Amino acid sequence: MSPEHISRVVELDQLCFGGLWNTQGYQREIESPNSDLLILMISQNTKTEKEEVTFKSSNCKSQITYNDKSIIGIGCLWAILEEAHITILGVHPKYQGLGFGQLLLYTLMRSAWERGLERATLEVAVSNTPALSLYHKFGFQDVGRRKGYYQKTGEDALVLWRGHLHEPDFEGTLSEWYRQVVARINGYEVIWEKLEV
Repeated sequence: MSPEHISRVVELDQLCFGGLWNTQGYQREIESPNSDLLILMISQNTKTEKEEVTFKSSNCKSQITYNDKSIIGIGCLWAILEEAHITILGVHPKYQGLGFGQLLLYTLMRSAWERGLERATLEVAVSNTPALSLYHKFGFQDVGRRKGYYQKTGEDALVLWRGHLHEPDFEGTLSEWYRQVVARINGYEVIWEKLEV
């Protein structure tokens, strides 16, 4: 993600989360060396009439032209000591249930592994059954509950945790997740691009 994406990301944030972060919040994440902020973009390829997914990250070194691609997903993690705290994971409602949340989560977990982090954690609304199913599929376990965590609704959040990211066999786990992600989003061409501001 780069500054030129912020206004569209804030719109997606409003749609997915009801306005969790504002423009300044996303700017801080872009500038933070401890934050991996990802966006997922989709465009119509007029030559093949096939939708194309472009995945961008703020933690590496290339730049591309964005044209009229739509941002359909966002994900973010904070690297805090040995822990990846997943702060945001959202997909545009039109594209939910197609495997794009799985793609974002896979990439965040891979990023945590590449940073040498040992575990990952996150909070999720107790009523968010699709998200809970996804996190449990990736080996997250319920370890706690935060009462009234979501201010707008007063809903509780479950605290989820996934350990052993630094273990030697976790690279194999990542490979298996990647295979599952690719199979799930069959019909979409995925283009991986990484950005650094």
